[in-house]
Amino acid sequence: MNEKDDKRLPGHTGYPGPQVGYPAPQADYPGPQAGYSIPPPVYNQLEYLSQIDQILVHQQIELLEVITGFETNNKYEIKNSFGQKIYFAVEDTDCCTWNCCGASRPFTIRIIDNMGQEVITLEIPLRCDSCCCPCCLQKIEVHAPPGVPLGYVTQTWHPCLPRFTIQNERREDVLKIIGPCVVCSSCADVDFEIKSLDEETIVGKISKQWTGFVREAFTDADYFGIQFPLDLDVKMKAVMLGACFLIDFLFFERSGNTE
Repeated sequence: MNEKDDKRLPGHTGYPGPQVGYPAPQADYPGPQAGYSIPPPVYNQLEYLSQIDQILVHQQIELLEVITGFETNNKYEIKNSFGQKIYFAVEDTDCCTWNCCGASRPFTIRIIDNMGQEVITLEIPLRCDSCCCPCCLQKIEVHAPPGVPLGYVTQTWHPCLPRFTIQNERREDVLKIIGPCVVCSSCADVDFEIKSLDEETIVGKISKQWTGFVREAFTDADYFGIQFPLDLDVKMKAVMLGACFLIDFLFFERSGNTE
């Protein structure tokens, strides 16, 4: 984004502004050349997250899936607590991978702001989804801006409980996520608590929201709510959003599962 060059040159005072028909003074150093870009700061791209303590993630119902049962790429609206759309998310997976691998597929989700700019990218590699193989459990990488690692969510093996670890960009453990023993949205919300590393303090939660019998029975279009402290690091808020998608794909996607 171009900025007005209102800085005074060294050794000059009272430098006049640009006159009509006369170009503005140029900076000492040229801007980025074609083919080269400078990624914007993370906080500029995620600035809105610093103002909220709750996110709603609503998956859109795809009529083609309902009518034919043929799975298509997921699309989501991401809203604030007032129901105002702040981001739009779309999965970027080819249909062969989608229908062959189901919920175990590798995928990319691109999160786009209301200006059409991709602000967050979520990447899940192809890994085993069996709890009997603890060395190869699921994880998600969160990038913001795209290509710049922001944090990670890694699944942690446990015989009974869904457990995850939230890490920063240096892969240092920051928070934990602990789900219920039975992950089933039968007429009630399913809460995954976000806790401190010592598991003594509840920082927030990711909730799979009950949306009614008809929607739950005939579609896999899920609703989630994410709650966190208002003053939480904006990077961790973005990583929690990534954790929400990982939880959805692991426990609430029906493709490839015997439901």
